[in-house]
Amino acid sequence: MPTMYSITLKQGASADEIDKAKESAKAQGGTVKHEFTLIKGFTVEFPNETVHTLKTDDHIHVEQDGAARTQ
Repeated sequence: MPTMYSITLKQGASADEIDKAKESAKAQGGTVKHEFTLIKGFTVEFPNETVHTLKTDDHIHVEQDGAARTQ
């Protein structure tokens, strides 16, 4: 089963940096599923057996997407 990640960029990130992050995700086997409009970011789905290097970029924050819970 594929794994979904939320990718967000720092507030000052340019449109070019966002495009580079999306292209990097796609090059690593990911599929962009949703692009955010209020914040600079997107969700990407990767096959489980993929290795990711997006976390090595200082301008990108990566976290596994999941259900929001209050407790």
